[in-house]
Formats: sequence, C-alpha cells, structure tokens
Amino acid sequence: MNYLVVIDTNVLISALLSKHSDSATVQVLNAVFDGTIIPVFNDEILAKYDNVLHRPKFKFPDANIQSLLDTMKTYGVFAKQLITNEILPEPKDLVFYEVVMAKQNENAYLVTGNSKHFPKKPFIVTANELLDIMK
Repeated sequence: MNYLVVIDTNVLISALLSKHSDSATVQVLNAVFDGTIIPVFNDEILAKYDNVLHRPKFKFPDANIQSLLDTMKTYGVFAKQLITNEILPEPKDLVFYEVVMAKQNENAYLVTGNSKHFPKKPFIVTANELLDIMK
C-alpha cells in the first residue's frame, strides 16, 4: 500500500542528521525512496526544503540535497494549496497544512515533528505515528 504524505521540513532534517538507521524519521525517508510513501508538495514546499537543506550549519553536500529533491519531484505528487484561512502558531507552516488539506479526499497525511504547530487532526501525525499507521 502507498501513502500520500506531506513531509514537514523538520522531518527531513531529523532524518538526515540522525545517526540511527532505525529512527522513525529515517524510516519515513526510506519509505519515500522505496515508494511506500508518495511525497506531496507544491513549489513553495520544495523551495523551503531547498532553502533549509542548504543552510551552512547542516553541511549537507549539494549532490545529496539535489538527489533528495529530484527523488521527491520524480516520485511525488504536486498539489495546489487549499486556502483554509487557518491561523497557525507558526504562519510559515501554513503551506504544509493547506497542501495536506488539498489532498484529504485521497487520505493524505502530514508528518511533522511539531504537531503543536497544527490543528489537532487525525491526519497530522508524528513520524512514529505514521509508521504505526503504515504497519
């Protein structure tokens, strides 16, 4: 089974920084590469990924960043935002919420390390919760 998932930037960063191959965020990223998770995004989300992954403090090689972004674009699904007028504690996270809302008719999830930044909804989950759903 495949799962449509909007991936918050913090999940990608956590996976790439993790020293543990069995961490939940690493398993989520691996599921993107094996096709179990189909990433959902729009241009703004891709730009956020690119911007954050290129921050000097992370020291991720450009080739690795480009490979990840290319994989997302190749195997993912582009979605327009569904304007919700939702007020979030972190306005910069609104794009992730509105993209997952646009795909609710397809049972999409939003995986994040910052659940408190979003409304409490059953489709907004942590990496561990997503892995439990996928079992």
